[in-house]
Amino acid sequence: MNELLLIILAYLIGSVPTSVWVSKSFFNIDIRDYGSGNAGATNTYRVLGPRWGTFVMVIDMLKGIVAVKLALLLPEYADSEINLQNLQTGLGLAAVVGHIFPIWADFRGGKGVATLFGLVLGISPWTALSCVGIFSLVLYLTRFVSLSSILASIAFPIFILVIFNVENPAYRVFAIAVALMVLLTHQKNIGRLLRGDESKVPILKHRDRRRQRRNETNQHDD
Repeated sequence: MNELLLIILAYLIGSVPTSVWVSKSFFNIDIRDYGSGNAGATNTYRVLGPRWGTFVMVIDMLKGIVAVKLALLLPEYADSEINLQNLQTGLGLAAVVGHIFPIWADFRGGKGVATLFGLVLGISPWTALSCVGIFSLVLYLTRFVSLSSILASIAFPIFILVIFNVENPAYRVFAIAVALMVLLTHQKNIGRLLRGDESKVPILKHRDRRRQRRNETNQHDD
């Protein structure tokens, strides 16, 4: 019964629609009516700018972390690392489901990547930081958040199964499921990437300007 109550609480925490509340409170719009129509950090970044996009991303990550830490309210799980990890995973997943289907926002939420990252960060921080490295590198090279998220999620089970060799069978299955879930929720993004229609986030503008000026100079010299 205690576990069920914590799962419900984790879902309610995950259901906090950060981007929707921010857009309505400070901009008098519903973020879901603009951009990609997604209630996540990436669309907030595109529509409302980097400051609010970063704010939404941090809060959505914290939802996953807080949900995982709810397991500490049940001290009987402290004696078994595997059982504790399984409970933490279940609570984190409840928060992710809440983010995707938020009860506070008509069950129309985001894709859950930031909250999912918070889940992993709360359970296995070194794995999470390794995935951040993959995400950051791909984002720097391409400026596609969707592609960065997809490749980082694919790297996640590789880190769990091969590099860090986590022994918990349930967590190994979870890692594989995460990669599949991200691929499933990013089907439209994958289609846009293949067609060349995917939007890039407006970062590294100075680098792009330098590259454009260099290309124009080369063309002029030719």
